[in-house]
Amino acid sequence: MGPQLVIARVIRYLPLAVSLAGVGFVLLWLLVLAEPPPLDETSKQTWRSTTFGSAFDDPTNFFITLLNGLTFAGLLFLVASGFTLIFGLMRVVNMAHGSFFLLAGFIAVEYQRDFVGGDPAFGLTSDQVILRNWVLPLVIAVVIVSGLGLLIQQLFLRWNQGQELRQALITVALSIIAADQITAHFVRGGATDIAFPDELGVDKRLDLHVGGIFYPWSRLFVLFVAIGVGILLYLWLQRTKTGMIIRAGVDDRSMVSALGVNIGLFFAIAFVVGAGLAALGGVIGGSSASLDVGVDGNWLLNSLVVVIIGGMGSLGGAAVGALLYGMVDQFSALYLPTIGQDCCTQYSSVLTFVLLAAVLAIRPLGLFGRPA
Repeated sequence: MGPQLVIARVIRYLPLAVSLAGVGFVLLWLLVLAEPPPLDETSKQTWRSTTFGSAFDDPTNFFITLLNGLTFAGLLFLVASGFTLIFGLMRVVNMAHGSFFLLAGFIAVEYQRDFVGGDPAFGLTSDQVILRNWVLPLVIAVVIVSGLGLLIQQLFLRWNQGQELRQALITVALSIIAADQITAHFVRGGATDIAFPDELGVDKRLDLHVGGIFYPWSRLFVLFVAIGVGILLYLWLQRTKTGMIIRAGVDDRSMVSALGVNIGLFFAIAFVVGAGLAALGGVIGGSSASLDVGVDGNWLLNSLVVVIIGGMGSLGGAAVGALLYGMVDQFSALYLPTIGQDCCTQYSSVLTFVLLAAVLAIRPLGLFGRPA
């Protein structure tokens, strides 16, 4: 074997070796090396430590963080699955996806308050809300945002299929308009949230019979919804005629059209479903966290990262990408030291993009991606 061939192989496998070494160090840190920073009495009065010891030293907090990562990944997948369908599968650059998320959340807030009759200046609690007053706002928000998605697809995106830059500019403009309208019509003095109904028992904490942990049912509910949506979406794309036509149209639109199939209709259906999934994520996310101006940009970025990590057009890749993203976000926030005296600057956002760079170094098309 010549030296040039050896060098070529070293360069080829170097990203994989570096990534595996990084994963090994992370596991070693979590299991053995992680220690909370020592604080003197003065420091304890000015800021508190949010980092934990290793899994062997503190298994309870390790398990809680693991569950937090799983449930956050579930919410990530709910939102990113719609983006996977629109951007990853159909190659339609929809930069207004985060606006669908936020708009649906605020629509659900408004309808829930109208149904319950609560003061619009204050949030509702679970004992004030029955199941109908949570399900109906969710359905209304999903229907409205799905209809808005259809309108956008037909008016602005249908005629420039394959022109990614033009689609991106159009949808960025639409997202700016949507953000202004949301601020003008829905935002009243800061963050708000959607109240879960008392019938779902989301205020309860389940005894997991592991280390005396009582975990919030609301977070597990989000995870179960995400799993159910993933299964239904997989069956729709893989086992139904509509899903097969959509996948075939993405691979060879001209051939599918030549067979007499109205591929534009099926693409419109896929866009509506993608917008509806973003809306569903907005209502579920607004029920488990808060809604505020700027959240739309965060969730657009989250969806982009998940789709790029998992691979364009892969539903399973979106699930794996959401899982990796959720774990990196939660573990790095709690197992790495914070920067600064106020303890508000964390490594989690940095490590998210380190994860993205590592995946792309090994698999330029993402973990399960394939050429367009």
